[in-house]
Amino acid sequence: MTAPTIVFDLDGTLVDTHPDLIGTLSWLLEEEGLHPVDLNEAKKLIGHGMRPMIEKALRLQGRGREAAEVERVYDRYVEAYEKRIARDSRPFPGILAALDRLAAEGMVLAVCTNKIQRLAKLLLDELDMTRRFAFISGSDTYPVRKPDPGHLLMTIRDAGGDSTRAVMVGDAEPDIRAGQAAGVPVVGFAGGYTAIPLEQLGPDAIIGHYDELPAAVARLLTPVSMA
Repeated sequence: MTAPTIVFDLDGTLVDTHPDLIGTLSWLLEEEGLHPVDLNEAKKLIGHGMRPMIEKALRLQGRGREAAEVERVYDRYVEAYEKRIARDSRPFPGILAALDRLAAEGMVLAVCTNKIQRLAKLLLDELDMTRRFAFISGSDTYPVRKPDPGHLLMTIRDAGGDSTRAVMVGDAEPDIRAGQAAGVPVVGFAGGYTAIPLEQLGPDAIIGHYDELPAAVARLLTPVSMA
């Protein structure tokens, strides 16, 4: 029988990346003659990927109507962010122990993020987390990205898994919508960056700390295992 596959979002789920994501954004906006963004308020910009984040940040200040401007600022952002990718970003409390426990229980772990794949791998390398995952997909790995269910389903496939024995773990709308559309149960992490309350998004389980994750995953896999 195929081992269960547990798929994780990255930003706001595995790693608290907003100090570097938003720190880079604020620096770049000031370079562009605009106002920096509030570190906590700007968490709501994270989730759909870097280009959408840049577009939203520019439009909030009356800029970014031209695609060429968005592309230019986006390119500057990627270059600057790569240089400080793990300066202040850290794994969320309890996540490493939870990953190790899931792996010890025979589960395959994977990452499905709207971050560029190269940068996702770089961040996880810097934090010595890459070795824990069978596969890491990014926004540019496939023709689609979350919330499109294809992003999640292809990640499960490429991790060697089966979508009927999988769980998605995420903190925000793209993760939860992708899981729901793919027919994969979802654990919502309440410590992340969602702009919409998790209760409104309706994941199958909500956890506030990663100490709760193994039990939540076990509950969601049990009906499948018994089928």
